[in-house]
Amino acid sequence: MVNCCGLVTVKNKPVPLKSIAVEVSVQGHVATVSSTLQYENQEESPLEAIFVFPLPGEAAVCRFSAKIGQTEVVAEVQEKQKAREQYDDLLSSGQQAFLLEESDESPDVFKLSVGSLPPGEKASISLDYVTELAVQADDGLRLCLPAVLNPRYQPQDSGSGGSALVSSVPTGSVPYSLSLSARVSSLHPICRIESNCPLDPLNYLNTEKTQATVSLAAGHQFDRDVELLVYYLNPCLHSSLMGDPVVMLSLYPEFPNDVMSSMTSLGEFLFVVDRSGSMSCPMHNESVAQDRIGSARDTLLLLLKSLPMGCYFNIIGFGSRYESFFTKSVEYSQKTMDEALQKVKAMRADLGGTEILQPLKHIYSQPCLPDQPRQLFLFTDGEVGNTKEVLDLVKANAGSHRCFSFGIGEGASSALISGVAKQGGGHSQFITGQDRMQPKVMQSLRFALQPAVVNISVKWNVPKGVSVTSLSPPIRVLFQGQRALLYAQLTGKSSGDTEGSVTVKYSLAEQPVENQLSFSLKPAEDTGLTVHRLGARTLIRSLEMEERQGDGKKKGVQEKVVELSVQSGVSSVFTAFIAVHKVDGEAVQGPMLRRQVPTPSVCGYAKQQRRCKEMILCRYYVNSTKYECTKQTLPIYINLDCPATASNPVKDPLLQLISLQKASGSWVLEAALAEVLGKTEEEVAKPKPAQVDQEVWATVLALVWLYGFKMEAQEEWQFLAMKAVSWIQAQKAASVSECVKAGNILLGCQVQKDTLGL
Repeated sequence: MVNCCGLVTVKNKPVPLKSIAVEVSVQGHVATVSSTLQYENQEESPLEAIFVFPLPGEAAVCRFSAKIGQTEVVAEVQEKQKAREQYDDLLSSGQQAFLLEESDESPDVFKLSVGSLPPGEKASISLDYVTELAVQADDGLRLCLPAVLNPRYQPQDSGSGGSALVSSVPTGSVPYSLSLSARVSSLHPICRIESNCPLDPLNYLNTEKTQATVSLAAGHQFDRDVELLVYYLNPCLHSSLMGDPVVMLSLYPEFPNDVMSSMTSLGEFLFVVDRSGSMSCPMHNESVAQDRIGSARDTLLLLLKSLPMGCYFNIIGFGSRYESFFTKSVEYSQKTMDEALQKVKAMRADLGGTEILQPLKHIYSQPCLPDQPRQLFLFTDGEVGNTKEVLDLVKANAGSHRCFSFGIGEGASSALISGVAKQGGGHSQFITGQDRMQPKVMQSLRFALQPAVVNISVKWNVPKGVSVTSLSPPIRVLFQGQRALLYAQLTGKSSGDTEGSVTVKYSLAEQPVENQLSFSLKPAEDTGLTVHRLGARTLIRSLEMEERQGDGKKKGVQEKVVELSVQSGVSSVFTAFIAVHKVDGEAVQGPMLRRQVPTPSVCGYAKQQRRCKEMILCRYYVNSTKYECTKQTLPIYINLDCPATASNPVKDPLLQLISLQKASGSWVLEAALAEVLGKTEEEVAKPKPAQVDQEVWATVLALVWLYGFKMEAQEEWQFLAMKAVSWIQAQKAASVSECVKAGNILLGCQVQKDTLGL
């Protein structure tokens, strides 16, 4: 996809898109999203409008229609090239047509072409999609409605052809409005609905609180994606059947406590950090915000302090090129940790563009270390154009590692971030608004330290006469408390039984584990096709990847995708939606103006050493024959600085304390530690019990301070505390109880020895 970088304003050109209205229907763990786009041609010539916009990477687009006056036309799904040719032919003959197609490079970017709109005419475009809701660490269900589309960096050697121009404007200059309303229904009571954007008050529709509505407060500024977090009372195993024969099951595995208490201390931890120019942008748009690369530095500090002794690690920064801290992964020790921390402090967003593919190829070319499972942590703001190529590479190497991915800032590609984790058997996280990166990353570290689940098998148990066809790829990874989704098509009829079940078996730390989930064969009250479409989407994505990796050897896969897409009405990379409005129009003679609808972009940073050309496109028809010309003005350099952050940010005491911990888990009695504790070095040293080693005393004080003042951030420092406790126990130190008592008196806390794990 061809993209301009930085901010490109549409000067002196009317924007035909006037407003976007979104209606969301959430049912349990899935959502149906309906968007209506209002267009109006206020110019004196026929108009074609092009709008390139983001959708969630997991979405299944299932309906597209256009309304002109009182006439509504519903689009049909066709093979993509055929739809494009029909669209051009219709415009040249004076007809109105509307084309919706998925980007060839990334499944979370769509292009909408509206043409031709006669002068003074209005058109209403409706787009529906269904999507699963992602589960958060606090059991909230996350629905993200992308409102911003950052320019996607396309590697120069990718050979990818461009089919759409993306023009972007600062968030405060978006010339159209956005409104949103949501209705939530569930079998369980709805506790609350939160958002990163202002909401009107939640309105319950019944006394059981199983139905509610909420709306986005007026005046959305397009300065962030719209995120809804839905919390149900007592979330649990969930199944639904919405019109035979498709079933969706959500499995939340619970691992045995004795297994979970023995976290592994082995592993090769590779931290791959985006150092492209856009990482210098702020994390959010409030008055004082840390930049993305600064947040990444703080997170690397926390990760390096939290790693277990005996593991291996390396840090790779990437942009237009990549740099490794070490030529190969090194054993974790005080020396290697100190060396890495010095390099982390010097890390800047100074490596140009965002080329993820090459560092990944380099990593996969390195042999894995014996008995050290490879764990890859990828941090990026996700603005790339070769998403599918990246996902194919990760999947091809899925057997050698687990991949945990983090989308930083607004506009990160959900297709890239979620897809990398899915194909790499890991877990994805998005850090938006004023979210802190550290607790989300530490959750993924907990997953990485869990024993690997192996030998996963799924068995469907259904009544005689019913057969099951799985629509989901095989489950390759399970984590404690995280959802695994299964889609299946049921055919045939049961003689009487109305219940079925699915049994998932696997091995965890050499122990066999079994989870079973039952479901009803009776259709739910809602007989819509939401689950059918999500199941079809799942199968389509699997087949698309199979086709890409088949390298032409597996014939017929593309045809199967097109057939499934047309039958289910769900978009794919090989199809497009086309709607036709038959009018008594004459063949177009002369110019038809093409107008790019600008997309809001949060970060105005221009990728270093990249240029942006102003593109002016015209489309002419002579005797129904189409001609196109492209005029390029002289290259213009864009140099837009990000909003200023605080020049002297206040030091975070927690990060200061973390930075002082040694790799072994202990702290040293020094002035810097006393400063964090709010004391002088003399005040800290004086109450130390006799015969107690200074390092033991300092470590106990640090633990008391963490439990006494930073419990709200326990997710961030719990691994550091575990290392500290293990170190104290290894010293076989006497008078630990006396140390804890003296530490409480010194710091004004009431932390019990048992609470510390001592």
